[in-house]
Amino acid sequence: MSGQRKMHLMAFLLAGPTCHHHGMWRHPETENAFLDPAAWEHIARVLEQGRFDSVFFADILAFYDSFGGKYDTILGRGGQMGLLDPIPLLTVMARVTRHIGLGATISTSFFNHFHIARTLGTLDVISGGRAAWNIVTSANPQEAHNFGMTGLPGKDERYDRAEEMLLACLQLWNSWADDAFVLDKKVGVFTDPSKVREINFKGNWISSRGPNTVPRSPQGHPVIMQAGSSERGRAFCAKHAEIVFTLQHSKADMQEFYKEMKERVRAEGRDPDELVILPSLDPIIGETDAIARERQSYMNALVDPTLALALVSGHLGIDFSKYPLDARIDDLDLDVAVKGSFDVLAQGARAEGLTLGQAAQRFGISELTPQVVGAPATVADYLIDLFDDRACDGFIITPTVFPGTFEQFVRAVVPELQARGKFRTEYPGTTLRGNLRG
Repeated sequence: MSGQRKMHLMAFLLAGPTCHHHGMWRHPETENAFLDPAAWEHIARVLEQGRFDSVFFADILAFYDSFGGKYDTILGRGGQMGLLDPIPLLTVMARVTRHIGLGATISTSFFNHFHIARTLGTLDVISGGRAAWNIVTSANPQEAHNFGMTGLPGKDERYDRAEEMLLACLQLWNSWADDAFVLDKKVGVFTDPSKVREINFKGNWISSRGPNTVPRSPQGHPVIMQAGSSERGRAFCAKHAEIVFTLQHSKADMQEFYKEMKERVRAEGRDPDELVILPSLDPIIGETDAIARERQSYMNALVDPTLALALVSGHLGIDFSKYPLDARIDDLDLDVAVKGSFDVLAQGARAEGLTLGQAAQRFGISELTPQVVGAPATVADYLIDLFDDRACDGFIITPTVFPGTFEQFVRAVVPELQARGKFRTEYPGTTLRGNLRG
């Protein structure tokens, strides 16, 4: 990476009523047009105008039903849900943009390796090398049931399978040489078959003959993204990921995570700059700081307390309808399904002395990640402070109003960052990997 260090920005998307702020769909300015492809085209254009590195879609393959054993609260009150498959949406977005990256979340526990390699390879080719794969191993038994499984394997087995699947996909993506196409009409040679090879991959869980049916993209293969925060997740990330999406409660938490992950990457024999570390932030922007704080108060009051409790139940795989709301998190004997989500909850609860009910409400507001509140210059100050003090390499921006948060951020905050030399004014490359390393 040459020249002055520049901030990276990604946009968090979810094809449903909420992202991290679980009152988002209720805000009068939110359009709730998540079923309309034109809405996704619009946001892609806005974010590319703002020179964002990439969008990425989270995905949820079942309605959370941990709370009271039913999905009624999540579905009825507009909780987190993935109503549409990200891949068709990203394809739509690819057609109206030229530079912005296109990230999809796909689980290695449910989907076939060849299907992933072919689908993401196709997105990578048709977008000119802008695809990214957010690898998740999944921890939600409801999702397993939707795929005909009786339950999920243990965490270690899920990560072992994910490692094999990633290696198989990488070999499939590399099974074509860049110059395999000949296209000589006169001689009648379409490709050079010697430059398309079988991979004959065999592991404990995954096997694949290959080659991939999709040729290589301009960036070679999709950028690898990961969000695991457990010990095994961090090890996987340090070994393989190019982007890590993390939820952290405070600057100190971000700095600790940043230092640890860079050291892990170095220990794997990789250049630490090959891993771009992006914590999630939820901006609330106003013409003045006071106006922004008023907007924050209004927005946060839109979060339904019962929905917030159901959301925490779904994320952790625990029915919190059975626990006293005035109990302290550390006093509860909890066997959590998703350690990363629990760590975020516990960080915030301990730092502010929150009860279970209070922590759940805060989780429903922002999943206990920072809300950045203020005028554009104030928001820029906050981001630059974290960036300059090595708490991150940039940020994943999560909306509180859709699409208004992104529109405000691009029009008001991005110019502040650019004027201070912290963010690009043009894309340095033509592929996502090129822009990450440019």
